[in-house]
Amino acid sequence: MNFNELRELVAALNQTDIAELTLKTAEFDLTLRKPSALQPDVVVSSAPAPQMMPAAPVAGGAPVVPAVIPAPAAEPAPMAAPVVDPSLVEITSPMVGTFYRSPAPDESAFVEVGDRIQSGQTVCIIEAMKLMNELEAEVSGEIVDILVENAEPIEFGQPLMRVRPSK
Repeated sequence: MNFNELRELVAALNQTDIAELTLKTAEFDLTLRKPSALQPDVVVSSAPAPQMMPAAPVAGGAPVVPAVIPAPAAEPAPMAAPVVDPSLVEITSPMVGTFYRSPAPDESAFVEVGDRIQSGQTVCIIEAMKLMNELEAEVSGEIVDILVENAEPIEFGQPLMRVRPSK
């Protein structure tokens, strides 16, 4: 692949919704990622619930249906970042896909909170484009948190588990 072909590939990638592209040949491995793929967008809304007016009886008829009065718009409260033990290592998703805790629906999970794992041990499967990709731990230690539910869609770089590394 020459420089002009690479430039055309980057230009074509920028015109699509593809966040990450990996090419592997006998001669080279190439991975292109858009900056937006590194930091997923998160939108949080904390609008107060609407208030209801009580029903009032009407002379000679049925009660009036309560009306919904929208609450005044309020500034969203700043969300405090969760406190995470800095000694923990996060296992993050290397791709967009669907997270599975076990190899099949009727089988037990690869790992549970409290399990001891070894580097290279399979901790989950990520399904991407109908391919099942086993995710192996890069650290030995104890599973402290599993942050994603089974069969939940996940994003590139999303934390999946937290591990307390072995010393």
